[in-house]
Amino acid sequence: MRDSAGARWWAELSPAAGAAVMASGIISVGLRLTGRSTLSLVALVVCAALWCVLAADFAARLLGDRRRFRAEADTPAALTAVAATTVLGARLSLLGWQPVAVAMLALAAALWPGLLFAVLKHWGRRMPGAAFLVCVATQGLAVLAGTLAATTGRDWLGRAALAAFCLGLLLYVAALLRFDFREVFSGAGDHWVAGGALSITALAASGLTASHLWTGWAHTGLRTVTLATLGLSLAWYAVLMAAEAVVPRTRYDTRRWSSVFPLGMTATACISAAGPTGVPWLRPLGEVLLWIAVGAWLLTFAALLLSRAGRRPGAVDRTR
Repeated sequence: MRDSAGARWWAELSPAAGAAVMASGIISVGLRLTGRSTLSLVALVVCAALWCVLAADFAARLLGDRRRFRAEADTPAALTAVAATTVLGARLSLLGWQPVAVAMLALAAALWPGLLFAVLKHWGRRMPGAAFLVCVATQGLAVLAGTLAATTGRDWLGRAALAAFCLGLLLYVAALLRFDFREVFSGAGDHWVAGGALSITALAASGLTASHLWTGWAHTGLRTVTLATLGLSLAWYAVLMAAEAVVPRTRYDTRRWSSVFPLGMTATACISAAGPTGVPWLRPLGEVLLWIAVGAWLLTFAALLLSRAGRRPGAVDRTR
């Protein structure tokens, strides 16, 4: 019996596809922060639609294909489920949908420990850029918790955000020690997460810096960490862009969405950090970087459509 088109669609998805949700969501956040409300809502609709598809796929594998679920749950790309949920939740919070954003935080927090433990248990040496998703997922929790703390006035969420932020910093260092730096020139797209993880760290730090909970030396320390991580993420941005120019990788790969996400995250981090850190020129820099991210999103989406059109029926994408 021939497989249905729907069955083939489920089979073609991989955990790395969650980066498409992350990319769409953070671009929506960036557009919202720069006043492009209509474009931001369009990106949000795309983000939400993709999240629903991937959530259904996640549930289908958990309930109907446990062998494949267990095989994929211990790969770093599985943590895109957590990161994507937090990014969408942060955008919904900006929209004023606080109860939904709280539900997204609860879901992400429930998924995070099990997936993180499974990934760390199977870590090795010379890891690809996806290894940094342990930091991205954790900092995603910090970003969403911090956002909800500011909008709902629940101070315990702000303290939880700080705890997740500190753990995320440690996980970044752990991932960096295992990262295969040859991926900068040979990676299929997820090598960009090495810089994107620092960008989301800076975004989380900027939210903590803006919080009323942290004053005095704590505020000064958070401001310093915000600027330091943002500066390092911009350095990664320059290095990775140069590597792309030296060794162009034009063939579409699902992991290319993990390149678009850091582009959007770096832009959004610059825009968000400008006010709390008192460095106003970060905002125009972020706006320029945001349009680069939007262009990269459009190109990657077009490449996705072309790859689907040219794929033979029944072919399965197993990229992670």
